[in-house]
Amino acid sequence: MRSLTRLTGLDRIQASKRVPALQVAKTAIAAVGAWLLAGWLIPGPLPVFAAVAALLVVQPSVNQSFAKALERSAGVVIGVAVASAISLVLGPQSWVILLAIVVAMLVAWLLRMTSTTSNQVAISAMLVLALGASTPEYALDRILETLIGAAFGLLINAVILPPVLVAPAQRDTAMLGNEIAASLERLADAIEQPQTPASLTELLIKARLLRPMAGAAENSIADGLESLTFNPRKSRHHEELVECQELLDRFRPIVTQLTGMTRAVAEHWEPTLAEEPQAIAIAEQLRRAAHDTRILIPNEPGEPQSFILEPPALTAPLVVSAPKGGSWVLIGSLIEDLRRIHEGLTGEA
Repeated sequence: MRSLTRLTGLDRIQASKRVPALQVAKTAIAAVGAWLLAGWLIPGPLPVFAAVAALLVVQPSVNQSFAKALERSAGVVIGVAVASAISLVLGPQSWVILLAIVVAMLVAWLLRMTSTTSNQVAISAMLVLALGASTPEYALDRILETLIGAAFGLLINAVILPPVLVAPAQRDTAMLGNEIAASLERLADAIEQPQTPASLTELLIKARLLRPMAGAAENSIADGLESLTFNPRKSRHHEELVECQELLDRFRPIVTQLTGMTRAVAEHWEPTLAEEPQAIAIAEQLRRAAHDTRILIPNEPGEPQSFILEPPALTAPLVVSAPKGGSWVLIGSLIEDLRRIHEGLTGEA
């Protein structure tokens, strides 16, 4: 199905997943409501500007809706002003519409507006001259109409179940923690068991995937915080995002240390490594660190505990004697990184 989509070029216009049905419903309600309200308050031409403004303003978050409302309003005000001024000077000629588009884009460029606002300036100037008169009353009505549509769209998005993107942040943070625990256990197995070059390369690749997972969690938390800006439901969910951020701050140094430990093992692994008593002790500490990492991950509401909650296990001191073989450099580096992981898990870092 995906290959057929690429052959037909539909992948350029299709999203990876559908927009939520609630978002579609809110957009439709905002457009219809803005049309009816503006038509009732401002009798005259069809309230196209109000409906378009409402369509553009309803965004995935209230904060984005507020920003889009500002962009739409500013673009319409400037575009209508440019169109009215040009029409008053040059008269109602067809070529004036083309000139108004060029002048509107130039004005937006001079004002250093965003690309979205610049396009809105040009579109508004074109619509004013193409659909209606050029009188000051008509221009003022279109500005008021746009403000009504933008305000109504913002109100609908804020009142009807405003989106709260907390669940993705919690999910990505938990996925990162679980993968850190799995990587710690894989590293422990690699120290104790025979390895091939291919298995060591696979071990390192999986460890390096932790960095993009941490980046994804950070982006999800940022999206969650944005979804709570100007959101009436902010007070109930802000603390949850703060907890996700604090957990991510503890995981990030562990990702760095774990990646370094995995790289050291992949580059300096020797068949005699498992014969070192210190290596066996390090492997045991890595498994304890995996246990303690999973303790930090909060379970979702109503989800059964996947492990028995116990006190942190990475507390016993690791007594190290001189290694018997030639792996003393590797063992020394693993012990130092393990100490830093311990500090991150216990909050001592």
